[in-house]
Amino acid sequence: MGSFRVVSEGPLTRPLSGTVHVGGAKNSALKLMAGALLAPGRSVIHNVPNILDVAVMGQLLRQLGCTVEIAYPGDADPTCESTAGRATIDVPEELEHKAPYELVRRLRASIAVLGPLVARCHRASVALPGGDAIGSRGLDMHILGLQELGAVVRIEHGQVVAEVPGGLRGASLWLDFPSVGATENLLMAAVMAQGTTVIDNVAREPEIIDLCEMLVAMGARIDGVSTSTLAIEGVDRLHPVEHTTVTDRIVTGTWVFASAIAGGDLHISGGVAHHLDIVLDKLVAAGAEIVQGETGFTVSTHQRLTSFDVATLPYPGFPTDLQPFAMALASVSSGTAMITENVFEARFMFAQELARLGADLRTDGHHAVVRGVPMLSGAPVVAHDIRAGAALVLAGLAAQGTTVVAESQHIDRGYPWFAEALASVGAEVSRLPD
Repeated sequence: MGSFRVVSEGPLTRPLSGTVHVGGAKNSALKLMAGALLAPGRSVIHNVPNILDVAVMGQLLRQLGCTVEIAYPGDADPTCESTAGRATIDVPEELEHKAPYELVRRLRASIAVLGPLVARCHRASVALPGGDAIGSRGLDMHILGLQELGAVVRIEHGQVVAEVPGGLRGASLWLDFPSVGATENLLMAAVMAQGTTVIDNVAREPEIIDLCEMLVAMGARIDGVSTSTLAIEGVDRLHPVEHTTVTDRIVTGTWVFASAIAGGDLHISGGVAHHLDIVLDKLVAAGAEIVQGETGFTVSTHQRLTSFDVATLPYPGFPTDLQPFAMALASVSSGTAMITENVFEARFMFAQELARLGADLRTDGHHAVVRGVPMLSGAPVVAHDIRAGAALVLAGLAAQGTTVVAESQHIDRGYPWFAEALASVGAEVSRLPD
C-alpha cells in the first residue's frame, strides 16, 4: 500500500521555494481516453499525467479491444515538465462491449465508457464503478438520459446494461444537477444519435470544454460549448484525432494550498489562474500574494493567513476536490472558518484524520466549523481518497514532528511523483517502503 512520511517543525518554519510543474488534468485525460472509443483508428492524446488511474483506463480500453500505448519520456526525472506523457489508442471497427468489474471497481471514471459503447456498439455492459470513498455518485441521470435517447437500460448482477434496439435518437434532456459524469456520458452518446439532442443544465468545468473540443475535432457538431446548454447534431461517424489535455486545475490548486500552508514562494508552471478564480480570490483576501507570470503564476505566503468560509459548488464555484485542502489550511489559520460540502456527503471522512493531527473542528451534517490553532501535531493518519491523502500530506507540513500518511496509493492515483515534487521545493517528505 505504501506511506508518505512528512517531517516538520510547524507552519511557516520550512517555506517552500522553487518551481513545480502541472501537467494534464486527470479528470480530463481519463474521459478523453474513453472518448477515443467513438472513432475507429488511431487517436493520440498528449499531456497525459503519469498517474495510476491513466494506467487502469489503458487496461480497460485494452479489455474493450483497443491497442493502447502510454509513454512518459520524463520517467528518469520525476520533477521535470516532460513527465507529461502520450496515450496512443488504436480503436478497432468492432469493439467489445463489456467493461469488467475487476477493472471498473478500481476507477470511478471508467463509467465514462458507457456513452461511447452505447453509441458505437448499440449495447454496453459496464460494472458499477468503484474508486474513492467520498460518497455516493448515483447513475440515475446517466440512465434516464440514455433512456430518453432510446436505450433500454437496467441494472443486472452489478452491471449497467444498456441496449439500443432502434438506434439512438436525439432528445431534449434536463439534468437535475450539473453532473460532470452525466454530462460526459450523454454528450458522447448524443454525438452519434440520429437528429438533434439538447442537454440543459450541463456541467461547465474546463474538463467538459476539453472533451467538447476533442469531439468537435473528431467531427462532432456541438453548439453551446462552455455554456449550461449543449446542442448536439448527431453524425454517422467520427474520425480519430490528436489532442492535448487541458492543464490540471485541481493539481494546480493543490500546489496553491501547499504554499499557503507551508509558506514560501512557489511558482506553479503550467497552472492556469483563471480556472481557480474563486479559490485565488479567497486566498488573496486571507493574506497570500498571487503574481501572474508567462509560464504560470507564483503563490507567496509569509505570514499566518486569515480564515475564510468555503461552500463547495459546481464549476465555477469552489471545487469539492479542493475542500480538504481548504479545511487543512483553516486548521492553522487565524480565526474560525465554516466549511460547507454541497457535492459529496462523505468528504468529511477527512475531518476525522485531520483531528488526529490536532485540528480543532466539529462537523454537523454537511457543515464543519474549524477553529485555527497555531500548530498541528504529527501523527499517523490514513488517506481515504486521492484529495484527502494529498491534503493530509500538506497538513503534515504544518504539524510539529513526524506525520505518516498510510495508503498512499490513493495519492498516486491523482498526483505524479507527489512526494518527490514536494521534496524538490524544500519539504521534508519521503516515501516509506512497503
